[in-house]
This record gives sequence, C-alpha cells and structure tokens, in this order.
Amino acid sequence: MDIRRGRHVVYALHAHLVFVTKLRRDVLSELAIRDLKPIFARVCHDFEAELVACSGEDDHVHLLVTDPPKVSLSTLVNSLKECAGSLA
Repeated sequence: MDIRRGRHVVYALHAHLVFVTKLRRDVLSELAIRDLKPIFARVCHDFEAELVACSGEDDHVHLLVTDPPKVSLSTLVNSLKECAGSLA
C-alpha cells in the first residue's frame, strides 16, 4: 500500500473510475485505449494525481487513480472526461 504524506496529512486515496461510451456502443479499439492512456496520465499529473492502471474493452475504460486530498475528485473526473470527449 502506497501511503503518502503531506505537511499535515497522511493519506492513501484510490478511485476506480469507469468511463462508458454512449449507449454502450462498441467504438473503442485496442489502439484507442492505448492512445488514451498517456492522455489520462498527463491530466492526472496536472492534478498531482497518479494513474495507476488503465485498461478497457470495446465499450468502456477502467482507470485506477490515486489523488491527493486537496484535489476534488469531481474536478479530476470532469477534466478526464473533457480530454476523452475531445478525441471523439
């Protein structure tokens, strides 16, 4: 377990996120998922979060993210969705 430390906090926050395509259509290929991984990693890095794992299938993508307590999870998710949506 990766326990992180800040000035006044000790934390280990993990979020399992699943992004699903509209109407669960089979639109994602292995190439698309492979291309999304560095994009998601860059967005996480901008928020001082870490993308631990990224995988998916034809109609969804799984992300495992660790994030600091100072970052709102909803803000991180909205930025990830915005980057993934801009590719479509």
